[in-house]
Amino acid sequence: MSAPTRTDATLATQAANTIRFLAVDAVEKARSGHPGMPMGMADAAYVLWSRYLRLDPRDPAWPGRDRFVLSAGHGSMLLYALLHLSGYDLPMDELKRFRQLGSRTPGHPEYGHTPGVETTTGPLGQGIANAVGMALASRMEDARFGAPALDMPGRTGFSPGEHRVFAIAGDGCMMEGISHEAASFAGHLQLGNLVVMYDDNHITIDGSTGITFSDDTAKRFEAYGWQVLRADALDHDQVAKALEQAIAETARPSLIICRSHIGYGAPHKQDTAHAHGEPLGPEEVLGAKRALGWPESPTFLIPDEVRAHFDELRARWVKERADWDAALARWRAADPERAERWATFRERRVPGGFVERLCSSAPTNAAATRVHGQAVIQQAAALLPGLIGGSGDLEASTRTRIADSGYVGPKDFAQRNLHFGVREHAMTAICSGLALSGGWLPFCASFLTFTDYARPAIRLAALMKVRVIYVYTHDSIFLGEDGPTHQSVEHLSALRLIPNLLVIRPADGLETAAAWGLALERSDGPTLLALSRQTLPALSRPAAFPAADLRRGASLLRDSNERDAITLIATGSEVGVAVDAAERLATAGVPTRVVSMPAPQLFSKQDQAWRDRLLPPGGRRVSIEAGVTDSWRAIVGERGLTIGVDSYGESAPAEALAQHFGLTGEAVAKRVLEWARLA
Repeated sequence: MSAPTRTDATLATQAANTIRFLAVDAVEKARSGHPGMPMGMADAAYVLWSRYLRLDPRDPAWPGRDRFVLSAGHGSMLLYALLHLSGYDLPMDELKRFRQLGSRTPGHPEYGHTPGVETTTGPLGQGIANAVGMALASRMEDARFGAPALDMPGRTGFSPGEHRVFAIAGDGCMMEGISHEAASFAGHLQLGNLVVMYDDNHITIDGSTGITFSDDTAKRFEAYGWQVLRADALDHDQVAKALEQAIAETARPSLIICRSHIGYGAPHKQDTAHAHGEPLGPEEVLGAKRALGWPESPTFLIPDEVRAHFDELRARWVKERADWDAALARWRAADPERAERWATFRERRVPGGFVERLCSSAPTNAAATRVHGQAVIQQAAALLPGLIGGSGDLEASTRTRIADSGYVGPKDFAQRNLHFGVREHAMTAICSGLALSGGWLPFCASFLTFTDYARPAIRLAALMKVRVIYVYTHDSIFLGEDGPTHQSVEHLSALRLIPNLLVIRPADGLETAAAWGLALERSDGPTLLALSRQTLPALSRPAAFPAADLRRGASLLRDSNERDAITLIATGSEVGVAVDAAERLATAGVPTRVVSMPAPQLFSKQDQAWRDRLLPPGGRRVSIEAGVTDSWRAIVGERGLTIGVDSYGESAPAEALAQHFGLTGEAVAKRVLEWARLA
């Protein structure tokens, strides 16, 4: 970290006001947005960016950059103003098109959409958890690749993975439960490279935070193991002093409570809810500009001296980047083997034909797919050094431990296994932060029903198209005696509805290996594996089984030459049930085909000819899945039969539940016979 650049107090105030009124003018022009937060935190954010942040606007993905996360994403114009002034590819025209269709300045920051935005924020508290993941990613990368013998300015040694993570969070972030989970986890791991600036403005949409929020936030974070500091958000020297103390503390994450004033400068709306989520209005804008000595026109003003000031900052950032590049070159020369491992790690290279490679040694025995998954994880981990992960206090049940590694802890970040504790929501968002940092291929695990706690972070991962793998076991009512609170029924259907989330429910060892391979090959979004608790039979396949079908979301396990054959379509644990039912139906003289469809989403994307081969047009179809049935109607057709569980489960052994809900081969065959006679 370079020594902070100090500047004339008048110029610093002018720079902060530039940020402040770019936000005000953009919101006013859009007639939509949140002006109050940028107005209150412009000074604090300016101090951070101008004195302490390491970045390269020419290369937003530079590995050596510090990360900045705006968890209070409603204040997006604060970030867009900073990005524009700093020289990122965000022209003034984009600021003027704030919140408009097709602009790069959407209402909340979106990763991959706007240069310099590190993560998608909006739902409050998510950004804090993402930032924790980024800080953890840096510590783990540093532990694996750092070389403290090489010096560079401002640090005792060089590591290509070393960086700090700064976040700005608001009152809403502090209220949301995910921030509690994430802060507790960060404190436990002593992530001293994380600094959160808390915009403590005492206002939410409904009014004063006092109507609902009386926590002692400082004591809460101290109890988590954080260093807690305070600063007046308008006082540049106080903010700088707090940031310097936070940066100097390497054994604890730091929270800087910045007492701020929402809508600062607005004569009637400062410190009121009216400044939070609506334009100030022309008269209030003029009043704010007059109060702070800002020209009333033109709008979107950037004074020449402020432009020149940010030009000087860019020159400093260019030099910092050059120093980093030189240190990287020395590091590579000193240890070329480690440097090559780092380059491979950063690229997240997955060997060609990875699905086929895993499938070639897939388990062939009868077992739960969670057990098959445990075997496949070991093979994948041996081939992919960036594969890391853990579970929400359920490792013994989810079977997700990488066997040849220990566990990450406050004193050891070189391991590959993570204990996330009972923190499903934060766990999932932390994994997004790990993936966003580059290099890592993270997975996290729990029971499928607990996607209820993780779903907001899963959705954002899908929106961002980040490479995260979710391993969810105990995937149906057949987890048994724990009862309906733990038995997923609607979850598979609900998760398949999330755009860009690939859900795979394998039926045996081969499909489990293919599922892991597909998940790890995928580079444009997250994948969820739904695995069974109970033992599933080893499935037999045709001698000429086309292995390529494993990439297409469905495959034919049993065929029939009869034109009027009924096709049974099943996923996961119900594929074995379908095979059993088909054999019984064949004995009864009913020709039957069996299709295993672990990924209906993939199947629906295949060419029509191939889909028609698997599911002949006009043929009679039956779906079998231990969950709600509505989503299968599109596949079986209006005349088809859907067999599943359109209610909650019961507390009983799995065998008794199968009998009770009619999900045995015998029960399915009987129901299909009755349906076929009536169809």
